[in-house]
Amino acid sequence: MTNFNKYIYGFNPVEEMLNESPDRIDKIYIRKNLSSGNLNKIFKLASDNRIPITEVPDQKLTDLAGKVNNQGIVAGISEISYIEFEDWLDNIEPDSDTAILLLDEIEDPHNFGAILRTAAAAGISAVIVPKHRQAPVNATVYKTSAGTAGRIPIVRAVNLNQAILSLKENKFWIAGLDQNADSVLWEQTFDVPMAFVIGNEGRGMRKKTGEHCDFLLSLPMENNVESLNASVSAALVCYEWRRQKMNLS
Repeated sequence: MTNFNKYIYGFNPVEEMLNESPDRIDKIYIRKNLSSGNLNKIFKLASDNRIPITEVPDQKLTDLAGKVNNQGIVAGISEISYIEFEDWLDNIEPDSDTAILLLDEIEDPHNFGAILRTAAAAGISAVIVPKHRQAPVNATVYKTSAGTAGRIPIVRAVNLNQAILSLKENKFWIAGLDQNADSVLWEQTFDVPMAFVIGNEGRGMRKKTGEHCDFLLSLPMENNVESLNASVSAALVCYEWRRQKMNLS
């Protein structure tokens, strides 16, 4: 069976990978007789990096990447490597400009990809995920991240709650996003190393994880809206932290 995790598809993700990490691309497949203005740039980047391009029937692209809107282009890539939590923790020196995200069992790869893109754009230092019950870094995640997956460390922890305790011992303060919290996101000052916990799409943050947080934060809701998508919530957290860093600098 084909391993779809080793392929990315679509013009933008492939071009992003060619620009950022061409060494991770093994081969590019394009649909026979494909016509697009984007091809010239991709052909040049592939040629510059000595990456082979092969024309194939449309069915071959489906066999490689699955039944997705591949836009006529698929690239075979080496998988993004996770960094183990202990190794990552041994090599960081957090300061007041350090922030990370902890994902408490994000299961939708579209959410995961969107979170990775926002985290990279906002200057977040790392995204920490649990080893189990977490969407893997696959082709959907990479496409949703618009090619940004892997630009910041994706750290894997065997036990997220134990990781939180270790982060506390290393100067991090832990803030959990919880709609029942009394404190509002932008009422808190982030002038220390921060770790923000983003909960599962349906269940939210687990109770035990919330108990390990130093404080909980909510997002104000109007018009009887109960909650926001996990990736939207993560984006608001990332950019509130970013806004404060810019104002404090």
